[in-house]
Amino acid sequence: MQPLEQGIRSLVEQFIESGRPCPSLLDIEQRRQGYVASCVLAGEGPEMAEVLVDDLDGILVKVFKPTLQAPLPITVYFHGGCFISGGFDTHDQQLKQIAKLSGSIVICIQYRLAPEHVYPAAHDDVYKAVTLIKQLGGKYGADTNRITFVGDSAGAQLALITSLRLNAQQDWLPSKQILIYPMLDPTGSSESYRQNGDDYIITARMLLSGFDMYTSELSRQEVANNPELSPLTCANFTGLPPTNIITAQFDPLRDEGEALYELLIASGVETTCQRYFGVVHGFHQLSAVSESAKQCLRYIAEQIKQG
Repeated sequence: MQPLEQGIRSLVEQFIESGRPCPSLLDIEQRRQGYVASCVLAGEGPEMAEVLVDDLDGILVKVFKPTLQAPLPITVYFHGGCFISGGFDTHDQQLKQIAKLSGSIVICIQYRLAPEHVYPAAHDDVYKAVTLIKQLGGKYGADTNRITFVGDSAGAQLALITSLRLNAQQDWLPSKQILIYPMLDPTGSSESYRQNGDDYIITARMLLSGFDMYTSELSRQEVANNPELSPLTCANFTGLPPTNIITAQFDPLRDEGEALYELLIASGVETTCQRYFGVVHGFHQLSAVSESAKQCLRYIAEQIKQG
């Protein structure tokens, strides 16, 4: 088996030596603040020509413009955080890096979080925001005919489901979607959950507790039968845009991302899947300690350019 990358190995060793602390035992605000505190590992993002926060009919978005030249393509970013945390503060540095490297205007959506807001709140928020970005993105100096979706973890799930909704309900789709270790199986039943669920910082319990909070008003059967919550077993992927999937070797979510790749290929969707070795869930936010994180951001930017 490929060993852990050096910088990430140090983090994993610290996690194990400290007794594998379990954030799911903390209250929700402590979990959220812990995520923000971890972002010192993201490194420093480049200067932007302009950064602004806008209100799109009650939904906040943060806009990162690497240059004032116009029009630039749009990258809509769906942040991760297990449906319960994350936002502008947790993803600021990566969004600046993606904007600079890709030459696109990055627009991050701040959707409502569980447990205060349960399904379908986050899904409805990002869908509404995306439709407004399509309509109004020109005011940011953006080319609304060139839109790429990028999301990580729960955000990758939201990006995928937004594409499914658009495919079913409207006459446009993003030119491409880039799904970074997507969170797709609310049961956590894959082999990678069993292999990687305890020792690699972002544990199975952390991931599934977030999913459980977001779906707390639904029965298990309702979750299992809902294609927006269990897409691997009941969604129709035919007609989706070209898709790039990124997975991590020591991630509980690895297998479900790679299962999605197989399903998309079988559905006739142009798809690639890139597994990064020696890294854990969340690695693309670890540029200060991980060379793979830097490589991943460059790869994402190149895919956006090709879109």
